[in-house]
Amino acid sequence: MTGRTVRRRILRISLPDEAGPAAHAGPAAHAGPQRAQRADLLAAEEPLGVRVNGEAITLTMRTPGDDIDLAAGFLVGEGVLRSACDVAEIRICTGDRCGHGDHEGMGNIADVTLGPGATVPAGLRRNFLTTSACGVCGKASIADICQLPATGLAADHVTVEPLVLTRLPGQLREAQRVFSATGGLHAAGLFTADGQLLTIREDVGRHNAVDKVVGWALREGRLPLAGCILMVSGRASFELVQKAVMAGIPVLAAVSAPSSLAAELAEEAGLTLIGFLRGNSMNVYTGAQRIADVEQALT
Repeated sequence: MTGRTVRRRILRISLPDEAGPAAHAGPAAHAGPQRAQRADLLAAEEPLGVRVNGEAITLTMRTPGDDIDLAAGFLVGEGVLRSACDVAEIRICTGDRCGHGDHEGMGNIADVTLGPGATVPAGLRRNFLTTSACGVCGKASIADICQLPATGLAADHVTVEPLVLTRLPGQLREAQRVFSATGGLHAAGLFTADGQLLTIREDVGRHNAVDKVVGWALREGRLPLAGCILMVSGRASFELVQKAVMAGIPVLAAVSAPSSLAAELAEEAGLTLIGFLRGNSMNVYTGAQRIADVEQALT
């Protein structure tokens, strides 16, 4: 596995400020673009193959790091794993050390051995590469991606103060170490109902960041994540709602908008879905009963 950042030589071009003093001093005073070569840090993106009981399941593009959590969280979202007891072992190895298989030579491999009783659903294997922007690529039909756990979220009666929610984006941003260096990563943070940060994961793919959080929770024996809030950078897509529901998370908040299918699934599953969480405001799309003092707000 390589690092989470890659150093690259770039050409930096800066144009003069047109509103500055040179803008009023005549054509002779106008300076041209300033050019300088410099080193820059980029967020790393590499393939990771996931193999279960010796069978290649999928190949995803991710930022290296927390790969065991990523593999575990991915399999929670697919309904393969429900608790730490479902896993006998997860090891990370390169193609030449993991034996022959579809992922050999394609990058690192997460080799998962299931525990007693855990099985791989028929048709789980993805037929093509999953990009860092797509967590449901390779699914054969809508029915394949509309998975809901056997027990829903309706029994989770946690309530969250609006003030706590407004503080989460700032807490998430402050904890993004790799983003601070590259400006090129999504983040997912898991919080308690009173705003305590439990864990954060970063990745070029928002769905990978969530998988890493869920995988951490699985390995820590915390699933289902009752009473918790999942805060994500970017938008709230269908796939993120799906992963939150499968992990038993009752509240999902995002700094940007949800999709229509995300809101539909959230409502069906009993998830509280919050979007445009910025500054002192937010939009609550589903599950408003979990927001404290909602009765007064609706009257």
